[in-house]
Amino acid sequence: MVGAHLAILVVRTFVLYSERSFVYGEMAMQRSFDDLGTPLHDVTFCVLDIETTGGSAQDGGITEIGAIKVRGGECLGTFQTMVNPGLLIPPSITTLTGITQAMVLPAPRIEAVLPALVEFTAGTVLVGHNVRYDLGYLNLALERAGYPRFANQSVDTLALARRLVRDEVPNIKLSTLASRFRLDHQPSHRALDDALATADLLHLLIGRAAVLGVMGLDDLIALPKLGNHPQVNKLKFTNDLPRSPGVYQFIGPRDEVLYVGKATNLRQRVRSYFSGDERRKIGNLLRETQSVRHIVCSSTLEAAVTEVRLIHQHQPRYNRQSKDWRAYAYVKFSIGEAFPRLTVSRTAADDGSLYLGPLSSISSARQVIDAIHTVVPLRRCGTKLGPRTRPRAGMCTAAQLGVASCPCTGELDPATYAAHVSLVLRALTGAPELLLQPLQERMAKLALVERFEEAADARDRASALANALKRQSRLDRLRGAGRIQIELPGGYHAELRSGIFAHAWHDNDETPLPFLCEPMAGPLGKESVDELLCISAWIEKEAHRIRLTHCDGNLISRVQPLPNFDPIAPTLSRDPTR
Repeated sequence: MVGAHLAILVVRTFVLYSERSFVYGEMAMQRSFDDLGTPLHDVTFCVLDIETTGGSAQDGGITEIGAIKVRGGECLGTFQTMVNPGLLIPPSITTLTGITQAMVLPAPRIEAVLPALVEFTAGTVLVGHNVRYDLGYLNLALERAGYPRFANQSVDTLALARRLVRDEVPNIKLSTLASRFRLDHQPSHRALDDALATADLLHLLIGRAAVLGVMGLDDLIALPKLGNHPQVNKLKFTNDLPRSPGVYQFIGPRDEVLYVGKATNLRQRVRSYFSGDERRKIGNLLRETQSVRHIVCSSTLEAAVTEVRLIHQHQPRYNRQSKDWRAYAYVKFSIGEAFPRLTVSRTAADDGSLYLGPLSSISSARQVIDAIHTVVPLRRCGTKLGPRTRPRAGMCTAAQLGVASCPCTGELDPATYAAHVSLVLRALTGAPELLLQPLQERMAKLALVERFEEAADARDRASALANALKRQSRLDRLRGAGRIQIELPGGYHAELRSGIFAHAWHDNDETPLPFLCEPMAGPLGKESVDELLCISAWIEKEAHRIRLTHCDGNLISRVQPLPNFDPIAPTLSRDPTR
């Protein structure tokens, strides 16, 4: 009796239901990322509709379910059944739908219907006119029966109609749309009739959407978010974009590069700029854009590196990151001098000095130097000292305050100063706790006596030093590893040389293709730091997906995990990610 109600009409396919073969997790699995780019003629849609007792999903019940499965405009099968809601049907609902209590009384309860419905919809994209209403009832029923909610992708013809044909009709009710566009099936407030009409409407809207370059499932799902975008006519720039990793460039009226970005899916990412983003920057960018160029990359790593290099090359007006590399600065420790000191330097030379950086700005470099000076009384004056330098009569101001050493008077013991130099060298090259621990103690003492402004200043200095050392550790690991080869999913390979992306290739390539520049010897140049940081971040993020096939050196850090300085309370906590 139950089976007779479950499948009243089946066309070209049938629903086989048994408790043994019902595996919900496999049947209703969410579509993969690659599936989103499936051409629409290859997508299997399941258009469904339900009739209910009215009200909300919490206090109402389902009385009828109808569904039609279509692909490429062809009907693959239909599903229809009455459902006993376990509730009285209000007279107003009976008048609207024609469904009476006598019709649903012998029908199965929703718990008995769900397995067959889930199996029928497995592997499909769910479609409905205001599909959230239908899925609201069905998902609640699934939860109450102990099953997971639908994980299928969904398309709402109501939202599509609002986007595509709202100006042509008085309203976007299903009955109005079916009548105005003379659809083959007309809705009747019965589940299967309404599902058939919605399927007709879906095909009509897909045809309309093709004018906007909608050819894949991802485009169709994103289309309602476009709204009435003022630059929607520029969607044509995305028609030829592939669904693959790469870099895109928005080009202005004078053929200048306005913006550079990277994407795992070029087409999807560029089209997302038309999805109703109301930021002023995006609106101005799209108004100026006259074309979109793209570069297909073998992997997200190559895309990330290409993005950084193009930003450095073109300095696009609308990019914020990676543009200010010329303003980067170094902390220079002049260990070649008789009494080494710390200074801020715009450049790094191969002069025997120790360079920390490049850091993001001169102010960051100064804050790092202030942190070191807080712990170690290095000299701060810029007097050049040599064998012929005559001693000065008095100490410099910092030395008089007791916060610095002053070799200018000739009275400073060179061995004492050498101990200070050795401590700083050890801290900057492998033992950062020699500087960070005293800073932590100073911060705690100041807070204990309620000198909170000074404690906050000590915290900021300690944070600047810790962040600079973390950054330096990442850079030094990559550069010190020499030649690195990694294997990515899909048979792709990449080679790094001293942290610089050298080339990439695929298993099917006869010879690896060269990819831009070779690494530079000596201190790290400002033009290279963004690329190394980009590569380091990518390796940390994708470590679970890649395989290291060759490494000249060692990628493991010898430095203990550095602390994070809490900007709210003067305490330290270990960074669990390092």
